[in-house]
Amino acid sequence: MSPESPVSTLAAPPRDRWRIWWTAARPRTLPLSASPVLVGLSLAWAEGATPRLMVALATLLAAVLIQIGTNLHNDASDFERGNDRPDRLGPLRVTAAGWASPAAVRRASHLVFACAFALGIFLAFAGGWPIVAIGLASLAAGYAYSGGPRPISHTPFGEIFVWAFFGVLAVAGSHWLQAERLSPAALLAGAALGLPAAAVLLVNNLRDLAADTAAGRITLAAVLGEAPARDTHAVLMIAPFFFLPLIAALLPGRHGVWLALLALPTCLKVVRKMRRAQGAMLNAVLADTARAQFVFGLLLALGCLLPL
Repeated sequence: MSPESPVSTLAAPPRDRWRIWWTAARPRTLPLSASPVLVGLSLAWAEGATPRLMVALATLLAAVLIQIGTNLHNDASDFERGNDRPDRLGPLRVTAAGWASPAAVRRASHLVFACAFALGIFLAFAGGWPIVAIGLASLAAGYAYSGGPRPISHTPFGEIFVWAFFGVLAVAGSHWLQAERLSPAALLAGAALGLPAAAVLLVNNLRDLAADTAAGRITLAAVLGEAPARDTHAVLMIAPFFFLPLIAALLPGRHGVWLALLALPTCLKVVRKMRRAQGAMLNAVLADTARAQFVFGLLLALGCLLPL
């Protein structure tokens, strides 16, 4: 799910090897995993939790590593399944481009997942059994997204996976690690933030609709069809703002939550752009959707900390 501009699979590899792995990590999508952590931390502190800064840093790093591991595993698996063909409209994938072998990319994904697991052990001691459950589920889902006999990415449930893991669980889990309690405000914020994250995947799957159909992938975009998929994207981008009154009601004296409304023009602009975009133009919409999700999350996180 990377917003980088499409590049021919015949492109020559960069001279610096670190650029190959930087490309494989899909850095422009990483804010999708960072923003829910920031929101969860901010909500916990707004509700009176004492900041645990080392735990906060480990939480952020673990979330980003799980996404990187998922991206790497997806890169190798999609190539081996024949999904990343030379005529794909999406951005360059290092395995399909011949920049790295599938075995090397998969080893890299295992290494990244191992680092995330190591951080998860530390976080498990900090947060107890709920964090163990969330961490193991996140690692398993990261692998199952592209791996196994029936990958999540080949089904209509990919957007639900993103909503749950990049929204509800990420925000609620980050909050728990600071406050050690379940927060209704965190659950609502996670539900809100997961919607535009799911919209990122929907754009990705709409762009690849023809290729996915030919490869036998039945994504949500394939089930809905092109026009309904665009309508669904609009709902996913606008619906988060209807959660703000509920979140504000659960945080008395923290009216800064309404700061997130400043992201509305950005989201509306993305919706309008989505209406017109076709083919490779959807790569720009994907990037803008990911950016809008981060803007919404960052404003919500900052707003929670404002004593307004």
